[in-house]
Amino acid sequence: MPRVGWVKPSADERLTDHVGIGVLTSLFPPGLVDALVEARGRREQRSRLAPARVAVYFTLALALFSDASYGEVARQLAGGLEWESGWARRWSVPGKSSLFRARRRLGAGVLEDLFREVARPLAERGAAGAWLAGRRLVAVDGTVLDVPDTPENAAEFGRHGSKDGTVTAFPQVRVVALGECATLAELGAVVGGCQEPEVALARGLLGGLDASMALVADRSFYSYDLWRDAAETGCALVWRVKGNMVLPVLEELADGSYLSRIRPSDRARRRAGESAAVRVVEYAVEDGDAAPASYRLITNLLDPTEAPARDIAEAYHLRWRIETAFDELKSHERSPGVALRSKSPDLVRQEVWAYLCVHYAIRWLIASALAHSGASPDRGSFTAALRASRRSVITHQGFSPLRAG
Repeated sequence: MPRVGWVKPSADERLTDHVGIGVLTSLFPPGLVDALVEARGRREQRSRLAPARVAVYFTLALALFSDASYGEVARQLAGGLEWESGWARRWSVPGKSSLFRARRRLGAGVLEDLFREVARPLAERGAAGAWLAGRRLVAVDGTVLDVPDTPENAAEFGRHGSKDGTVTAFPQVRVVALGECATLAELGAVVGGCQEPEVALARGLLGGLDASMALVADRSFYSYDLWRDAAETGCALVWRVKGNMVLPVLEELADGSYLSRIRPSDRARRRAGESAAVRVVEYAVEDGDAAPASYRLITNLLDPTEAPARDIAEAYHLRWRIETAFDELKSHERSPGVALRSKSPDLVRQEVWAYLCVHYAIRWLIASALAHSGASPDRGSFTAALRASRRSVITHQGFSPLRAG
């Protein structure tokens, strides 16, 4: 039953003309969404209840309200419009089948393009933990997400196995991301199967590196070829390597580090003399265990006056912040231990890109709020910002009405 005061919308006015995702819509404005839909050739050929723009905002809303059903999420979006109108209008929302078909028509590419379009560094000059030798500090790491156990997902993404032959209950999708250490914002990502090595997927991130950055990485990412290719971007590198790696001392430096050279594993290339100059920083950290934890880092910042050994070590230990970003996505933005909802590989990828978009948007809100306060950009509460973003869907749609065209 309509409430007293409700006005039936004009016949030519649709939900698509108004729908948004609260304050996050300012980062994903309708004009940008429509342009990316058009570029991917996903604009609908006939009028639909759930056209491409609605599919984009609905998929983002699924990531924002990860525990809610299709119908509940759609009602959240419509409820925000009803609140905005002072309850003067009531909006009909597409049903689950219409929304599912809209997601399938949309595909994964538009959400991937949306993430790549908006994901930019957020740390201000001088922000704590943001810089090494005048370069923006970024880190690479990976994680896996459970996906529904369908034959298509299992074939596409695989299952993680152990040495005793057991495998995970669910297929898993692997995400390797490039993150800004100071703000915990992802700047790039690659999505693949769980059997694909992180070091192989990390190659897809090299295009996002440049000479303004310093990249820290754990020892699982080291290979001579990946190091060489990353260094060729002009990016400064600080990577941990295994303790048994052969690194001859060629010159000892005043800060306790030393110069060495790394070589490829291929014998023919080694005989040909291929190698790269590195500086080695070795140290131990007392962590309460019987034996201190030993660290061995290599860097292409060869001048200790530009980047002293202590600065190198401190920068490496900020790498853990990208792990915190993954925890935010997996345990707060989503519910821990719960598989994604998509039952086909293309929609799994679409859902992963939506989660990355929403996580970046929340980190963008936090960085924007703290930019003029002087507080460290990692001090803002992700959980509080997430809750505020969810509330804003109901209380603030985030943009003026714009026709879908």
